[in-house]
Amino acid sequence: MPDAVATLRNICKTYPGVKALDNVSLAVRPGEVLCLLGENGAGKSTLMRCLTGAEMPDSGEIVIDGTAYTALSATDGHALGIGMIYQESSLVPAMSVAENIFLGHEPSSGGMVNRRDLEARAVELMQRFDLRFPPDLPVRKLGPAQQQLVQILKALSRDLRILVMDEPTAALTQREIEHLFELVRTFRKDGIAIIYISHRLEEILEIGDRAVILRDGAFAAERKISETTEAQLIADMVGRNLDGKVSKKSHTGDKVVLSVEGLSSKGLFSDVSFDLREGEVLGLSGLVGAGRSDLLSCLFGATRRSAGTVRMDGAEIHPKSPREAIAHGMGLVPEERRADGLVLDRSVAENMAYPQLDRFVGPSGLRWSKLKAMSSQISERMRLRTPSQDQRVGLLSGGNQQKIVIGKWIAAGARVLLLDEPTRGIDVNAKREIYGLIEELTATGVSVILVSSELPEVLGLSDRIAVMSAGQMVAILDRDEATQINIMEHAFSRVSAGNGGIAA
Repeated sequence: MPDAVATLRNICKTYPGVKALDNVSLAVRPGEVLCLLGENGAGKSTLMRCLTGAEMPDSGEIVIDGTAYTALSATDGHALGIGMIYQESSLVPAMSVAENIFLGHEPSSGGMVNRRDLEARAVELMQRFDLRFPPDLPVRKLGPAQQQLVQILKALSRDLRILVMDEPTAALTQREIEHLFELVRTFRKDGIAIIYISHRLEEILEIGDRAVILRDGAFAAERKISETTEAQLIADMVGRNLDGKVSKKSHTGDKVVLSVEGLSSKGLFSDVSFDLREGEVLGLSGLVGAGRSDLLSCLFGATRRSAGTVRMDGAEIHPKSPREAIAHGMGLVPEERRADGLVLDRSVAENMAYPQLDRFVGPSGLRWSKLKAMSSQISERMRLRTPSQDQRVGLLSGGNQQKIVIGKWIAAGARVLLLDEPTRGIDVNAKREIYGLIEELTATGVSVILVSSELPEVLGLSDRIAVMSAGQMVAILDRDEATQINIMEHAFSRVSAGNGGIAA
């Protein structure tokens, strides 16, 4: 067995009110896929930021090829051949695909960036991943899945010996995941050490060699992948056994709360019609790019409607902005929670209050006591893990951040919740807590439209499932008739037919 290329020994890291890492040690070897597992907040991403030089540990040491360091800088990490694909986007939206890929090590000539060489190298790298968008395209024009692929290419643009992949498949299609796994296997053959972080345990069992499990910032267990099971890994992460099935009672009433007829948004989706009943969960399934997120954005007034009608409680509404949609009782949990759902440098209490901030403003400014009392009540209901209501949300784990995004709409009294990938990138225990919240909310009459790329989740939580394909709603299936097979058949129906056009 080869010697470890990297060893982390007794790493400790503390943030205000939170001990993120408590004497954590692990080693990774060349040509190995080491899977790093744990619930949100277990310390996985923090540990990897210490390895790459993005964070400085309070104590402990990092040993690379036998040389010990008390801390690394980002420059040290690059020089030592350590790269990381982050869970949340680290791209510069205004810069092009090629500029983002080679940011910090651009090919140059005479002290100037050689743009022709830059774009040629980017095209060569993209061809390895079968990507077809122009290298000079601004990253802001790409969707979340395409941006994730650019982040992968950015890491691969350097000579790597250690590659950390933090939830790399969260926004990818199955085809893109399979392609990524082919690359991972190639890297393994080439002797690159891979540290792979994912909450999708089926991926861990497929691609991993060994697993290290963290719990509450400390080492919990180590497993050889070929000798373990999904149930054992879950038990290691949460300290107890969890039932892996997703299920929800139906609370659908007779009253139609939201009625959509012939809704279109030019170039995004067309002629969408459905009814949503009180207490119902309407699942929205389809491939990446089918128009699901665009539909939610349009309902929420963030994307322009080009045709169709929307009624709430029988009265026609025309929300032209999120503020107007909020006034009608809607709330949106966006796919990109950090970019679109939170203000990361503000407190838990402030983020909880944003949809209804006017309620907490008095003659002399914000009524902090009233605001914090509301936030504390919602935090307790959401089982939010935070040292205080003053904690900056950017310092919380992904699962706790998602609870805040949902919690602010509970606080605002939303009657229709639009959930776009609400469990993306969060651990199994946090997922079940969110499933329980959906159950609790629908039991009180709140109606939900749920977009999820995880079919078992859609099937387990939804009362009915609407399927979109190439910008159109092609089927609405009752819970009893829906299966993974017929959902995917409908999802591919217009794609396989070669119909990529979307009407106005």
